[in-house]
Amino acid sequence: MDLSKSQIDGDKGGNMILGEIGYGSDEASKMDLTGTEEIGCSGDTGDVVLKTCVLEGFNEKDMTQALIASLPEVHGELASRESTTEKLLVTLNLYRDQPHLLDPHLEWMVNMILEFVRKEDCPSSLFHLGFKFLYVICQVRGYKIFMRRFPHEVADIQPVLDLLSSQDPTDTETWETRYMLLLWLSMTCLTPFDLSRLDGHLESECGQARVAIMDRILAIAKSYLAVRDSSRDAASVLVSKFMTRPDVQKKCLGDFLDWSLRTISQTNDQSVHSIMLLDGSLQALATLFKHGKRDDLLQHAPTVLQCLEQKHLSESSEATLRKLNVKLIQRLGLTYLKPRLAPWRYQRGSRSITSTLLTNTHSAEPGAVKGTQAEEDYDIPEELETVIEHLLVGLKDKETIVRWSAAKGVGRVTGRLPKELADEVVASVLDCFSFQETDNTWHGGCLALAELGRRGLLLPSRLTDVVPLIIKSLTYDEKRGACSIGSNVRDAACYVCWSFARAYDPKELKPFVNQIASSLLIVTVFDRDVSCRRAASAAFQENVGRQGTFPHGIDIATTADYHAVGNRNNCYLNTSVYIASFPEYTKAMIDHLVAMKINHWDSAIRELTSKALHNLTPEDPDYMATSVLPRLLHMAVAPDLHGRHGAILACAEVTHALSRLGLHTNRSVVEIIPSECVEALKDIHQKLQDKKQYRGYGGELMRPAMCRLIEKLSLSKMPFKTDPVITGWQWLIDDTIKTLHLVSSGAKDSIMAAVVCALTALCEEYYQDQDQPGQADSEKQSVLVSQYIDELKSQQMLTRCGSALALGCLPSFLIHGKLKQVLEGLRWMHAACQSEGRFPEARRDAIRAVAQVCIKAGVCASGPPSSVLCSDNIAEVYGVLLDSMDDYSMDSRGDVGAWVREAAMSSLKDVTILVIRTAPEILLPEQVKCMMCGLARQAAEKIDRYRAHAGNIFTQLLHCSDPAVPHIPHQEELLSIFPPEVKASLNWNAPSQAFPLITQLLGLPEYQYHTLLGLTVSVGGMTQSTVLSSSQSMFDYLRGIQDDHAALAHFRDTLLKIFRDNVRNDRIVLPFLKMLNQMLSNGSFDIFTTEENHQFCVDLLALCEGIRRSKDVSKLRACVSVYCGLIQFQGDVRKKILSQLLMLLCHSFLVIRTTTASQMYEMLLTYDDVVDLEVLDDVMTLLSDTDWESDPATLRTPRNQLCDWLGVPRPRLVAKKPA
Repeated sequence: MDLSKSQIDGDKGGNMILGEIGYGSDEASKMDLTGTEEIGCSGDTGDVVLKTCVLEGFNEKDMTQALIASLPEVHGELASRESTTEKLLVTLNLYRDQPHLLDPHLEWMVNMILEFVRKEDCPSSLFHLGFKFLYVICQVRGYKIFMRRFPHEVADIQPVLDLLSSQDPTDTETWETRYMLLLWLSMTCLTPFDLSRLDGHLESECGQARVAIMDRILAIAKSYLAVRDSSRDAASVLVSKFMTRPDVQKKCLGDFLDWSLRTISQTNDQSVHSIMLLDGSLQALATLFKHGKRDDLLQHAPTVLQCLEQKHLSESSEATLRKLNVKLIQRLGLTYLKPRLAPWRYQRGSRSITSTLLTNTHSAEPGAVKGTQAEEDYDIPEELETVIEHLLVGLKDKETIVRWSAAKGVGRVTGRLPKELADEVVASVLDCFSFQETDNTWHGGCLALAELGRRGLLLPSRLTDVVPLIIKSLTYDEKRGACSIGSNVRDAACYVCWSFARAYDPKELKPFVNQIASSLLIVTVFDRDVSCRRAASAAFQENVGRQGTFPHGIDIATTADYHAVGNRNNCYLNTSVYIASFPEYTKAMIDHLVAMKINHWDSAIRELTSKALHNLTPEDPDYMATSVLPRLLHMAVAPDLHGRHGAILACAEVTHALSRLGLHTNRSVVEIIPSECVEALKDIHQKLQDKKQYRGYGGELMRPAMCRLIEKLSLSKMPFKTDPVITGWQWLIDDTIKTLHLVSSGAKDSIMAAVVCALTALCEEYYQDQDQPGQADSEKQSVLVSQYIDELKSQQMLTRCGSALALGCLPSFLIHGKLKQVLEGLRWMHAACQSEGRFPEARRDAIRAVAQVCIKAGVCASGPPSSVLCSDNIAEVYGVLLDSMDDYSMDSRGDVGAWVREAAMSSLKDVTILVIRTAPEILLPEQVKCMMCGLARQAAEKIDRYRAHAGNIFTQLLHCSDPAVPHIPHQEELLSIFPPEVKASLNWNAPSQAFPLITQLLGLPEYQYHTLLGLTVSVGGMTQSTVLSSSQSMFDYLRGIQDDHAALAHFRDTLLKIFRDNVRNDRIVLPFLKMLNQMLSNGSFDIFTTEENHQFCVDLLALCEGIRRSKDVSKLRACVSVYCGLIQFQGDVRKKILSQLLMLLCHSFLVIRTTTASQMYEMLLTYDDVVDLEVLDDVMTLLSDTDWESDPATLRTPRNQLCDWLGVPRPRLVAKKPA
């Protein structure tokens, strides 16, 4: 059972709404409520205000009334019917948590709807829509309450029966009608008059016998017990109301039971129809034995039980049938026993939450009061043993619904048993909690204990046996292959704790308070499943409110509330620290992490556990050093892979936490940790290597874990400087870099990151010269740097990546004197990968490493290029970074060059800020110009992520003031375009916000070329939102310069330059042609069209000539569109354009021929001065009537005719030169 949300709403679910009591949480203010009730009370500790979040009444009465009144108008159209029904559903769904608010209004709702459907001339659509409305209301309020509002006079029986008889049980569209009619008929069956009186004369006027009403109702009930829709459930309700009538019971009960048992015996569960029939029969019997009189049904119970035993429904593959089997058997068991309240049951007495909260000084009334009644002695039928056995078996079923039904049955039956027999049942339930049983059995056992507890059937004397089992259930987690099972058990155990809070007096649970509280909090913060965390949080809140004895309950409950425990990282790293600050819970939480979570199957949980132990170490450092760390070290070399992985991570984190604590007390880590632990930490690597545990799948876990250990031990300043273990650690790091290509793809990034962090910490701590701190050990420096530079030439991409990142993470003292070699190696790898056209990841990491190395080396204007970034080598650094901004490599993964561009942008920003803060004079204006122009281009491109990255860096550098970046072209104009308030609010990911600003850079000469180049791929792209925003912004700019001939001419020249530079660049030329077509269509160059043979058109035509010879269909189609746009230019150039179009009419590609003909037709419609009016109709007719999908040879004749009409020379076939 999931206690996560549904059970914490209102008093029914046990949520005392601690978040709204005034102890720190403000969740109540976040809820949209119609009203709140406040109960003001005063206690010794101050005023307590208890807010209950409730709705005040049915505020949607007028809307609902209007919707019902509109039924005659909307029933005719399907859309109107569905819309009106949806409005009613949305309106009434607001009251699902408080459906009782509808009770005063149910009668007028029902009467309004029935007034429509009772009319003789009521259309069929209105009739069924009315009953659909009734069904919606019924679902919100519940059929048991709603059906009472149906009129149930004697006069209603015959009409309802006739309506139901006229329905088609197979119509899937009107099942709500049949469902509601069956419920209505059920209510009419409650009339106290004998049904035979309503029959009158059973002979009709034609002499044919009429069927009695009693027989008609029974026949309808039987027929609807086999249907596939929800009408089957309503039919079982009809059976329970009809068969329990005295007159019907005398005449039909025996026959109906015989029919039902015969149906059950003779029907199998191998077909859908058979399953539905079995389902209906079992439902009918269960409701009959639930509502019928015990004296009437007792004689039939043995027969029904025998039939069920012979049928073996508990072995059925259908969960619903097994559930109904258990449900019916429990009803049979209750029939065998006299209805009574067990006098021996535990009675708590007052259960008011308010009294618990306000009772601070006076003790609560004794809750455990034993009944004073003497137990009645009566015989227990032998069949009851069979019933209980079936229920106990049902607790072990594989489906939750069966176990839940069995648990309720155990509770109900046990409540009627004598104390001794009831105790035997409890003992049998406790047998479910054996580690030989499955998780299903544990779950069923928890549900049964919860039912027994909340009914007062689990006496306080049994708590010593029960509580330890519940504590085990709260942490039940069994591995199954690559995952685990048990979340349902933990959830149900939380339900048990919730029910105990309501069932027992505080003094009964007092001996177990610490165990239950600790266990619930452990689940609240450390369970993997959010449902279990929330269930435990709700149970803890319930105990705090009902019991009032949980240590620091209010403080914890307001911190670990429903919303706070929804985030697992927050639970492990923050909430757990707050709870552990209370001494009652500290060790329990630490012990649970070490015992249960260190070896968890989920690696994410193991990593969170190690970080949680790091955060919990300050709460009890002595316990962590003397008790926890030795246990972890033992697990770190154990055979279990998951346990070994988690333990190594935890050893690293705990040791680091202890070392940080030592800084506050001026103690080294070896003074805090026992000496044997220090030795064990040092020996972990060698033991793993001796056992060859760095290989295979296990190695993918061991290598990053050991790298984390190396990092943390180095940061903890372990005294291993001269120890051979340093050599072993360095070997592990180097070997991991060399073998990265053997690792599965999912683990590569995490291993790489762990290696880099480990190498950084290791070098920083152990590779400094002993005699000169801050200086490198020259021997180790030479070996390391040379080794990683050599590995940059490896044939394995990941080895190159790892070596580049390793060089980038080296501390400054290791780079000193080697900077030139490192930069040359990184530049060589970048250039080699680029020329080979592969390894984009290696190019990306090389660029990152270049920036990291420069930052580590520092800047000095006149310093040596072998040690610092200076005027002699800054050009080389900026050269490789700026070149990377133009990396547009593509492979099967798409634009992989974007990874390199992103790294280059970040690196440029980091290096530039470093330079301007130290030696801005070495930064050349050309370098700044190229950088800003490159960023402007990237900020105008189509991919949102990289556009946002470039735009943010562009504005950061522009607004950098400590100090400012020198030599930025047009800095004042840029600051006016991107003022500080725009920088703060601009969302570069949104095209509608970014492009209106970035297109303003077109007006700045230094930025125009690069910005227009970036806009080209955006305007000519495929993403609708990007194309729309970018094109609209660009056309707005062009409209603004129509009167500025110089600006327009400059834009024209820039456009042509982009075309010339990229005429063979497929990535640019296709979107360029699309953009150019949009410009021509929008009249952006109308000023040039009035001049004959304008050079702009001539140049464009010449550049398009090369594209016309392409075999790329997309480029050819775009070229056709451009030709049609250029036709608006005057002079001889128009004849050349027509000549090109006419040649394309006989192109070898069919799609090009048809596209050209279609667009030429549209062109002639748009520009009426292209063709003489005398031949215009002939040209248009020929273009439209010719089948341009025909063979090109046959199309030359109509094409040549068009040439003649248009005054264009006919194209001539050119013979191919012999090979």
